Amino acid sequence: QLQLVESGGDLVQPGGSLRLSCALSGFTSDYYAIGWFRQAPEKGREGVSCLNMNDFTTYYPDSVKDRFIVSTEGAKRTVYLQMNNLKPEDTGLYYCAAEFFNPDFGTTCQVDGVDYWGQGTQVTVSS
Repeated sequence: QLQLVESGGDLVQPGGSLRLSCALSGFTSDYYAIGWFRQAPEKGREGVSCLNMNDFTTYYPDSVKDRFIVSTEGAKRTVYLQMNNLKPEDTGLYYCAAEFFNPDFGTTCQVDGVDYWGQGTQVTVSS
């Protein structure tokens, strides 16, 4: 059974750092991407990073570029999101999600492309 389990959410002061983890299990395909998304109260879900687990290319929107870093380790059982210089607008429920893709077409890294979601972990940036 495929599962994604997030951890690491916390309350942090502006300017601080936090590392989220997404534990993966049940993955058998070579062609999938792991995205991190967040949702603030009364706002839609937005992507903050995407990692192609086949060729390890990454994507970040401008809002987090140069502050957030997505990575994995050799066994590809955990995906990390390192968040630096956090701002109050980074507050939200953070989800990791899996998108399976056809290698001829690539990954979308969009909410509509997600096949599986984790349960979410709360990040609050406040003084």
